[in-house]
Amino acid sequence: MAASNKPTPMMEQYLALKREAEGSLLFYRMGDFFELFFDDAKVASDILDIALTSRGEHGGEPVAMCGVPVHSAEGYLARLIKAGQRVAIAEQIETPDEAKARAKREGRPASKALVARDIVRFVTAGTLTEEALLEPRRSNLLVAICEVRGTIGLAACDISTGSMVLEECAPDLLGAILARLGASEVVVPEGWEHGPEGAVEQARATFASDDGAERLKSLHGVSTLDGFGEFSRAMLAAAGGLVAYLSHVGRGELPFLLPPTAREQALRMAMDEATRTSLEILEASNGRRAGSLVATLDRCSTGAGSRLLAEDLAAPLLHQETIEKRLALVQFWLDRPIERANLRDALRALPDFGRALGRIVAGRGSPRDLGQVRDGLGEAANIYHWLMGEGDRPALLDMLLPELTGNGALTDQLSRALVASPPTERSNGGFIAEGYDASLDELREMSGNARRAIAAMETRYRAETGIASLKIKHNGVLGYFIEVPSRHADSLMAPDSGFTHRQTMKGAVRFNSLTLHEEASRVSEAGGRALAAEEAHFEELTQIVGNAREQIAATAAALGRIDVAAGNAERASEGDWCKPVISPNGGLSIIGGRHPVVEAALAKTGERFVANDCKLHSDDRLWLIGGPNMGGKSTFLRQNALIALMAQAGSFVPATEAHVGLVDRLFSRVGASDNLAKGRSTFMVEMVETAAILAQATPNSLVILDEVGRGTSTYDGLALAWAVAEAVHSRIECRCLFATHYHELSRLAETCDQLSLHHVRAREWKGDLVLLHELAEGPADRSYGLAVAKLAGVPSTVIERAGQVLEKLEAARNETGGLAAGLGELPLFAAAVRPPPVETPEAVLANRLRDADLDALSPRDALDLLYELKRALD
Repeated sequence: MAASNKPTPMMEQYLALKREAEGSLLFYRMGDFFELFFDDAKVASDILDIALTSRGEHGGEPVAMCGVPVHSAEGYLARLIKAGQRVAIAEQIETPDEAKARAKREGRPASKALVARDIVRFVTAGTLTEEALLEPRRSNLLVAICEVRGTIGLAACDISTGSMVLEECAPDLLGAILARLGASEVVVPEGWEHGPEGAVEQARATFASDDGAERLKSLHGVSTLDGFGEFSRAMLAAAGGLVAYLSHVGRGELPFLLPPTAREQALRMAMDEATRTSLEILEASNGRRAGSLVATLDRCSTGAGSRLLAEDLAAPLLHQETIEKRLALVQFWLDRPIERANLRDALRALPDFGRALGRIVAGRGSPRDLGQVRDGLGEAANIYHWLMGEGDRPALLDMLLPELTGNGALTDQLSRALVASPPTERSNGGFIAEGYDASLDELREMSGNARRAIAAMETRYRAETGIASLKIKHNGVLGYFIEVPSRHADSLMAPDSGFTHRQTMKGAVRFNSLTLHEEASRVSEAGGRALAAEEAHFEELTQIVGNAREQIAATAAALGRIDVAAGNAERASEGDWCKPVISPNGGLSIIGGRHPVVEAALAKTGERFVANDCKLHSDDRLWLIGGPNMGGKSTFLRQNALIALMAQAGSFVPATEAHVGLVDRLFSRVGASDNLAKGRSTFMVEMVETAAILAQATPNSLVILDEVGRGTSTYDGLALAWAVAEAVHSRIECRCLFATHYHELSRLAETCDQLSLHHVRAREWKGDLVLLHELAEGPADRSYGLAVAKLAGVPSTVIERAGQVLEKLEAARNETGGLAAGLGELPLFAAAVRPPPVETPEAVLANRLRDADLDALSPRDALDLLYELKRALD
């Protein structure tokens, strides 16, 4: 671009497209590269770690520039999206020849014709379909939210598989639902102040319930939505915003969407964001999948199964019959280890054809995607015929089996049409199988004959010219040409040689001939017609697959559910887990319960997890648990919450025996940290979470509380902990595990009939703390805080000083009830100047005798020990 006050035509085109990009990075197609300019280039070069250059000037300043190859753009897009960017793809929508022809029609010089470009698609976090951009074991949800007359409507879809779910909630539950969904991208009405941080805003007019209903009807070709379920105005308004946004980012083209389903909140266990974070259900505390509950449980053989397992754990069921059907299918596979292994082998060989279907329907499919649909449907039919031969099938399996069949005609056509391993790119052809189309086979034969003729021509030219190094080559610019080393070029330059000079290269010269031109024309014509025929077949097959999309998606979903059950059975077999008993009452009885994630981590080091019982029932529904830090209180609390969650998700659980009364809401307030972004201290975060529990818990809820009130002064904290425990016991009347260091709370057992005292056991041996990780009845005798500090490596002088302060505090409390009384009598730094204790000879002798293994001593060793002890006394 030359320096000028007026932008060049190309820069004018770029700037116009950049305005349409609406703040997204613009990938501007130039030949084999996507180029970025100005600030876009600076942002992209920093994220992608690629060179930042410049091209000409604009407004008197150099134009920053960087680019990525078109053929490898997906990898770069993935990094940009992960960094929180949105990208607009501007493609060339005409060829250079078409641009020249257009320029002539418009009366402009063809030499200055600029190829037309347009934004064909916006790439955003929630609208990905490319295999390279998606995580195989995680759903990729786009969620639209709006508010209609005080009710929140949500529409969630995963366009990679076509799923679409509508739901509504009260405003105060929005955070919990968004935490459950874990959306990659959220869309809200423009200017809506209640939207989550980072949400994309869209025109309010698109969030209208009437328009939403019409968009859904048009999308699915129906005159009424009654066949899909009942949807509220809030749900339809959110759906309208969702479909409008998808149309916008797709530039008028809509992706794969199945008919919507309505999700009722009353059928799922409710959990707020703090609970999900505390229990590390889908992500560990470091934000990664490894170390989370889902990673510990996941033994699925397919990506679809892993995604469905994550959905199950994120939204456990409240319908007892459905839970028991899932558990029965797990038991079916657990009882059949050989069949389970065979099934898992078959599933492991399956492609992720649900997502391949999404790409095909969205117009981004490839021959490989068609092959994946073919292979997936074929294997589904094999699994169907095998399972139909199994006797005593559980009800859920009988419900799923019909979804695995009925695609025979489509599978047969795809099998006949496609080669065994279709390529990812279709531009070079080669994906339609021989024998599927006789005319295509003939064109290929013609092209093949012409190529063989060209090969024979090369041999003949070598003989005629005597140039053994003569070669006939091909590239996309010149087509076919003859190439010889420069030293042999003169003999072909003669007018009567039959060769025409085309191009001189460094060290080589290129020629053409009339015979080569004729054969090349035959190759090009036959090859072009063959490619056109394959392209037509691809479009036809794509249309056929698109017409069967709902049935194909149902098959993929059914295989996913079977995979989850088989994977859960595999995990239960590995860990000796039990089948939980589900009941509608409010009890929770777990014998030999273990924390699945902690147990798995200990197993890697060869350590054994100490199992514990938990029995909450109507007469004993609040356990007050004391004991030292690191003794296992938090682990015990979490493991029981996770066992209830897993049971209601349809999984076996890590216990010897488990009876789970349905939990409608699960709350976990275990640990807290500052939320500096919202200006909240650790104690403020703790109180906000506690307030949510007290406001939302019901008698059918399960609450786990750890160290309530520890973030403020002793008196304030004790008072808050006391009042919270009383409220949970006497007002909410739910099942609760309450861990605390406040020994004073044990007095609650005198007035709260359904509260019992428990502690994690610990012992001091030879001055060291031994943590037993066992739960016992009764209050803890003390906190062992100084012993834990010693374990942590706190200097001995500090431990001794703390011991002196503790003695004074306890003495003052016993005498006057004043915790701070008597502190003034402590000399400053007394522990630091106290001389180290002197061991007496008797103490040395006693310790040496205690450590000696008398049974292992030889007579000589025993005599040496006697002399050693005598010297110690001298």
